[in-house]
Amino acid sequence: MEFVPPTLVHRVLCADCGTPIQPNSANLCIPCLRNTVDVTEGIPKSASLSFCRNCDRFLSPPATWTIAQPESRELLAICLKKLKGLNRVRLVDAGFIWTEPHSKRLRVKLTIQKEVFTSTIVEQVFEVEFVVQHGQCPDCTRLAAKNTWQAVIQVRQKVPHKRTFLFLEQLILKHNAHKDTVSIKEVKDGLDFYYTQEGHAQKMAEFLASVAPVQTVRSAQLISRDTHSNTANYKFTHSVQIVPICKDDLVCIPIKQARSLSNISPLTICSRVGNSVHLLDPSTLQETDVTSQVYWREPFFSLASVTDLVEFVVLDIEPSGTVRGKHVLADAEVAPASSFVSSSSSGMEMDMDSHHGSVSTTYHTRTHLGGILQPGDTVMGYWLTRSNFNSPAFESLDPSRIPDVILVKKSYPNQRKKNKQRNWKLKSMAKEAEEGAGINDSNAGYGRGALGRRGGLDQKRVEKDYELFLQSIEEDTEMRAAINLYKGRNVRTDTDMNPEKAPGSSKKQKSDSQFAMEVDNTLQADDETDGGDDPDFPDVKLDELLDDFEEMGIQDEEDA
Repeated sequence: MEFVPPTLVHRVLCADCGTPIQPNSANLCIPCLRNTVDVTEGIPKSASLSFCRNCDRFLSPPATWTIAQPESRELLAICLKKLKGLNRVRLVDAGFIWTEPHSKRLRVKLTIQKEVFTSTIVEQVFEVEFVVQHGQCPDCTRLAAKNTWQAVIQVRQKVPHKRTFLFLEQLILKHNAHKDTVSIKEVKDGLDFYYTQEGHAQKMAEFLASVAPVQTVRSAQLISRDTHSNTANYKFTHSVQIVPICKDDLVCIPIKQARSLSNISPLTICSRVGNSVHLLDPSTLQETDVTSQVYWREPFFSLASVTDLVEFVVLDIEPSGTVRGKHVLADAEVAPASSFVSSSSSGMEMDMDSHHGSVSTTYHTRTHLGGILQPGDTVMGYWLTRSNFNSPAFESLDPSRIPDVILVKKSYPNQRKKNKQRNWKLKSMAKEAEEGAGINDSNAGYGRGALGRRGGLDQKRVEKDYELFLQSIEEDTEMRAAINLYKGRNVRTDTDMNPEKAPGSSKKQKSDSQFAMEVDNTLQADDETDGGDDPDFPDVKLDELLDDFEEMGIQDEEDA
C-alpha cells in the first residue's frame, strides 16, 4: 500500500489572543469573534405579553386575541412575534424554559445565526424573558359594560309552562350554540340572547329554526349615523315565536284545514315536536306533519295540555291488528282511577263525582297504545265528557264522532311514589333574571334549567314543571337521544336510609304522636312492597350517560 501524506493545513495566529486558527476573513478565533461582534444586537432581551383573565386569551400582534395553553406552539409563536429584530437573523431553534406557573414570567431559549463577515457565520444561544401583564380584551370590556350588545334574539312561546325551553336549553348545550352569546336573560314568556355581532345572532336564529317550529321576524333600529363617512350604527332584534303546541297536547284542527293535511281527523294529539309539529289520530293511527310555514299561515291552538290529563285504569284491551311504527291500534275499556278509591279515603270528592253519576262508568275507546298496555295498567288521558272547551273548531265537530276518552300515555304511579333517586342529571346555562323582577328575597336566584323567577312562577310550580320534564325524558327514547345526559352521584347517607336517626326526629315523633292515629307498621310495609318493580318502567340505561369531566376534575382536587 502506498503511503499518502496528510494535507497540510495552514494556520494563522488570532489577531487578539494569538491562538492558532484556520484562516478566515476576520483572522479572529470564535471566542474573540463573539466578544467583538454581538449577533443579538437589536433583539430585545425582555418583553411583555398581554393576557385577559376573563377569557384566558393572549394578545397576538397586532390586534388578535388567541387562546394558547402554557408552553404550547401557539404561545411560542405569539412570543416570537413580540421580538422585532428576528427578521435580521436566522432563527435555528426556540423553546420554553420551565418557570413557576404563578411567577407571571415566560423564559424562551433562542438559537440564532448571522453572517458577520464574508463567509463567516456566528451562532449564538440566548434567553428572552416575557412578563405576563393582565388586562381586558375588547370583547370582555364590552361585556363588562352595559348596553353594548348589537343584536338580540327574543325567543317566546305563549304557553303556561316552560318545558319547551327546558328541552331547548339542552339542545343548545349539546350543540354549543350559545358560545358567542354575551348574556342570557329570562323574561315572562321566554329567553333573550344578546350578541355583540349581528352575524352571531343570525346563526343562533338558524339553529332555532332547525330544532323547533318557529317564526322569525327581523328588525333594525338606527342608533347613530355619520354623514361624513356614510356609516351608521344599528341594533338588530330577531323575534322568534315558537309554535304554542307541545308534546302530548290535545289539538283540534279546523275541518277545512284538516282536509288539507292528508284529510286527518280534526281531533288529534301531538306526538312529537321537532322542526315541525307531528300530529297523530289515535283512532286510526294516521299521522301528519305541520311545518312552521303551514302553521303560521292558519294558526290553531291546543285544547288541553299535560296538566289536564286524568288518570284511568285499563280494564280490558284488545289489539285490532293495525300497526304503524311503534303504535299499535287497539280497542280499550277504561275506567277513571277515582272510581277505585274507597269512600273513606275520598270523602267529599266521591260525593261530588257521584252527583254526576260517572264515577263507576266504563268507557270504550280506541287507542294507539295497544303495544304497551295490559289490563290493570294505569294510563293518562283526556276525559272529554267532563271537559268544557272554548273552541269554535271543537264546537263544529259532530258530537257523535267525539270519543269520551282519548288515551295519551302510560303512567307508572306506583314507581313514582317511591321517589327513587335518579342516576343521571342535566346541565344548565347561566342566566340573569330581568331587573325589577319584584319577588321575595327568599326565592332570589332560584330556578331549574331555563325556569327562573319570571312569569309569577312560584317554587312549587317550578318544581312541578321540571319534574314533568324529567319524566318525559325517561319515557321518550328519542328525546334522550337528542340531548346529553350525565352521570350523577347517588350518595345516600345514614340519615336518608334511616330517617329515625336524624337529629330532632325523635322529638318530632313524640310531639306528633300525641295527635296522630296509631297505624300498624306491618300494614305500611305491605303497602310499600305492594306492586313490585314494573318491567316496563322507563329507566335510563347507564350506557346512555356521559361522564361529567368538570365534576371529575373537582373530585380529583378534593381527593388530592
